[in-house]
Amino acid sequence: MSEQTVTVRCVPAAPCWVSLMARDLTVAQEFYGPLLGWSFQDGRHGFGPYVRVVLDGVEVAGIGATEGEWQPPVAWTSYFGTESADDTAARIRERGGTVAIGPLAFDAGRMALASDLTGAAFGIWEGALGSNTRVSSTGAPVWIELRTGDPFQAALFYGEVFRWDERDPDRFEVRYENERVVLRAEHRSVAALRRAEDVGSHWEVFFSVADTDLAVRRAVELGGAAEGPATDTPYGRVARLRDREGGLFSVITPA
Repeated sequence: MSEQTVTVRCVPAAPCWVSLMARDLTVAQEFYGPLLGWSFQDGRHGFGPYVRVVLDGVEVAGIGATEGEWQPPVAWTSYFGTESADDTAARIRERGGTVAIGPLAFDAGRMALASDLTGAAFGIWEGALGSNTRVSSTGAPVWIELRTGDPFQAALFYGEVFRWDERDPDRFEVRYENERVVLRAEHRSVAALRRAEDVGSHWEVFFSVADTDLAVRRAVELGGAAEGPATDTPYGRVARLRDREGGLFSVITPA
């Protein structure tokens, strides 16, 4: 890793990392690099080839590819920070969720992959935790949103798993706004849970762009697809896209 590259530190119980599991690492880089202004550095991954996404000298995401006959769906996974991967994994199981992988030692910490009561996949990460220094530059992940049939039940699940109610209210807040349950950490809105019946329950990653409509056209030029027209929301202009291998994500021009 370059000495000029900074690893982002995150708040426990808040989103801290996003990672794409692709089928072809080169195809993913050729799509996301020009679309979001990313550069890439080789990294380590327990499941196959892996690169770290670098933006303005800061690591903001990871992209891995599977090897062999196992080909899971191409998808982005959102990770939440935790003080103890073992304790958090236990609370996931106790509340009816599933821990599919881990906790396992991974790079400079420990991680696990899990799913909630409705099958929405997410990860937990025990590692470099501290103040929230998430990058807000164009091209960075700035928001994640759980689309689910019952956002209030989901909020109870995640709130109990990550103990949102027990944390410092000056640093953590859960509130209802714009038809969403919104999580705020370090005075920033970082995640939301909203009702959606059009797709299966999942966490969706939003990447910041300077012009949403231009990003949609560029994604299509690069071989991706738009899931519909760009729309204005209370948080900015948003469009849902799929990459060349079908991975779903969103772009947003923040309000």
